Amino acid sequence: MRLNKYIAHSGVCSRRKAADLVKNGEVKVNGKIETNPAYEVQDSDEIEYLGKPLKLEVNKVYLLLNKPKNYVTTLSDEMNRKTVMDLVRNKHKERIYPVGRLDRMTTGLLLLTNDGDLAKKLTHPSHGVKKIYQAVLDRTLVASDLERIRKGFELEDGPVSVDAVDYVKNEEKNTIGIEIHMGKNRIVRRIFEHFDYRVIRLDRVYLGGLTKKDLPRGFSRSLTEQEIIMLKHFS
Repeated sequence: MRLNKYIAHSGVCSRRKAADLVKNGEVKVNGKIETNPAYEVQDSDEIEYLGKPLKLEVNKVYLLLNKPKNYVTTLSDEMNRKTVMDLVRNKHKERIYPVGRLDRMTTGLLLLTNDGDLAKKLTHPSHGVKKIYQAVLDRTLVASDLERIRKGFELEDGPVSVDAVDYVKNEEKNTIGIEIHMGKNRIVRRIFEHFDYRVIRLDRVYLGGLTKKDLPRGFSRSLTEQEIIMLKHFS
């Protein structure tokens, strides 16, 4: 097994992030720094990260959280802000980590797991995992701007395309549903800011077939076997 995969399967982070940890010299193999993510781990090797030995997680954990606002999506925070890990601490003995990010003020569905392969699949745009957000704007979204968003446009860091966008049925015209699979930072907020709208509330209501049904804000639950299969094979 490659070193970056070993780290991901140890519950530290995703495989992509694990590769960065190795390249940055943060991982030791048998007491020596190893900077090659493709290093083939042998059965006798001792792997360390931040001075702590890593072991493969045998039991895979899949936890769905309905994130409240004012929580950051990191394992820890240097500014001592509340993190999503505070909401799931002591839920499982295995080390789990959030898949992707929701910014501090964004609420809604967030998956936490120690399955590095699934984390990679859910976060990479090429897999086209369906994500739906509900945004409440500071004013009515005019029809011409809705159409411009629907057709696609350019931001400073490249083109933006959404899979679907429309007014939410039976809501005011400042409440918008948007489906997107791009992974750019704060992309939903930036889409509306580009057209001079401010997002007052942003909620992720759908993630790869998962919804918030019967999951109150701030609470989490384990995925069912059927949901795990769906995410792995049908997303």
